[in-house]
Amino acid sequence: LRYDHDTGQVRIVTVWPELLTGRGAKEMKYRFQWTYPIQFSPHDPGVLYVAGNMVFRSDDEGSSWQAISPDLTRNDVTKMEPSGGPITKDTSGAEIYGTIFAFVESPHEKGVFWAGSDDGLVHISRDGGESWDQVTPPPLPPFTLVSMIEVSPHDPASAYLAATRYKLDEPRPMLYRTRDYGQTWTEITLGIREGDYTRVIREDPQRRGLLYAGTETGAYVSFDDGDSWQSLSANLPSVPVYDLMVKEDELVAATHGRSFWILDDLSQIRQIADNPPDQSFRLWKPGRAYRLRSPFGSRKPSPGKHYRLSLGADVTYTESVGPRNETVRKFLDAGENPPHGVVIPYFFAEKPESDVTLSILDSAGQEIKTFSSVAPEEDTADGVPELVLAAEAGANRFVWDMRFPAAHKMPGDKTTEDIVSGPLASPGTYQARLMVDGQTQTQTFEIVKDPRVPASQADFDAQFQLLMQIRDKLSQTHDSINDLRSVRRQVDEWEQRAEGRPSAEVISASAASLKEHLSAVEEELIQVGYKGARDRLHLPVKLNRKLAELTAVVANADFAPPQQAYQVFEDLCSRIDTQLTSLQKIMDDEVPRFTNLVHEMEIPAIVPNASRPR
Repeated sequence: LRYDHDTGQVRIVTVWPELLTGRGAKEMKYRFQWTYPIQFSPHDPGVLYVAGNMVFRSDDEGSSWQAISPDLTRNDVTKMEPSGGPITKDTSGAEIYGTIFAFVESPHEKGVFWAGSDDGLVHISRDGGESWDQVTPPPLPPFTLVSMIEVSPHDPASAYLAATRYKLDEPRPMLYRTRDYGQTWTEITLGIREGDYTRVIREDPQRRGLLYAGTETGAYVSFDDGDSWQSLSANLPSVPVYDLMVKEDELVAATHGRSFWILDDLSQIRQIADNPPDQSFRLWKPGRAYRLRSPFGSRKPSPGKHYRLSLGADVTYTESVGPRNETVRKFLDAGENPPHGVVIPYFFAEKPESDVTLSILDSAGQEIKTFSSVAPEEDTADGVPELVLAAEAGANRFVWDMRFPAAHKMPGDKTTEDIVSGPLASPGTYQARLMVDGQTQTQTFEIVKDPRVPASQADFDAQFQLLMQIRDKLSQTHDSINDLRSVRRQVDEWEQRAEGRPSAEVISASAASLKEHLSAVEEELIQVGYKGARDRLHLPVKLNRKLAELTAVVANADFAPPQQAYQVFEDLCSRIDTQLTSLQKIMDDEVPRFTNLVHEMEIPAIVPNASRPR
């Protein structure tokens, strides 16, 4: 079929459009399998090939066809009667036999074709179809279905073949390799379970000799050009894998009955192929991470069932907190997304005895954030539980969400807890540093922009710089409020201790004046009456919330900040600084005076920043 995307019309461009239902394949002019091969030439997108029992070529999008091969099957007419016999005859087309099941044009050499039939023959043409040579592997039994031929992306003379005989009650793996255009073949099935018959084999386009195979029950990988195999199924269900494709850094599996599955990051597998782990630990180089925006709003996990509607598509998912404080989303009516962020893989030969740390650094080596295998006692600045590193024997991984640390928080604060998060890292080069038992390994990685986004690097940098300025100013504001509240708590304590003493009235009057001035500053910086979202509309917004909300204006999309965002930031900073100046004056003048009063009673002096962590 030929589909027109503009009009939606479909043209039937079958090689020989003659209806032959109710008849056996032996009466057909050409025999086509139910899933016959179709390929556009990798050398000329205007050339289309299809394969029945012969190979056909079209130079006009199917308006006409030319046979470029003889019959490349055994043409055994005894196996071409109508299936089902005279009583339960079934001629839907799926049962047609004696066809070319696998066909490919070499990506290296124009006009070099490989063809494999469903009755056990393999042919090659090296002159555009003018002549064909049979190069069937000698150990391949007759009437074996050749399901896939893969030309090596690294060597024009090398190819791989997958075949099956389960329909002949011989369910064993059958994979072959040639390095001389099919003149000699080697069977390569060591490590694949007996009975797990093979359907497809592919070679990694970036690593020569790194092979992937799909079988009746899953997937396998070979690091030595097929000399040995090991399972790659992981969480892939037991399902037939009919085809595999490497797309950039992903391995895509087409299954029969369980949709598409994707192995998201091949970087670790490729590094194992280059240099297998032979140390007590290994930090693998992370694959490049796309700076995509998560469609899920709050970073703070909210256990339970959720619904999300976005541009007409809605999904249902459950959300929970995993054993390492990670947010776990399970989609009930949609596929599972790959991890959002930078996937950092690492390996331990044995479980480490001491704490393991992973630090994220910028290109200059400045630390951004450090994570530990020991759970922290407190949550992060934005109220999200700190992620904990996995540190088990074998393969581990950590996902950095590409965010810098958030602004400092205030204990119990409700005014900004739902909007404060760290700025998203700009596209660029970063480093991961793993420390185990005093030894470190470091790898660089790249964060790249969403390819759909037109923003320049300068746009990203400008956005990041303003977001960091907002974050730092918000941290300064919250630190000052924390200091203010610490002083007020101490004033309350000493006022209570002074009760019943001769100087109680003097201290009480001084305390009242001091607390009044502190509250005046506090009430300009933060809405002290705010208890939750319902207060948002009827209580006046204060400076810290205004500043925090400006983050959304700047970070909402991948663009440089608008000029008015800078203007609002400068205005808010000026107003905040006015209050912080007033607060500092209180700390410099009024707090010492009150301290002198309590000192006369031999009570320890007030410590203005006693609430800050050391």
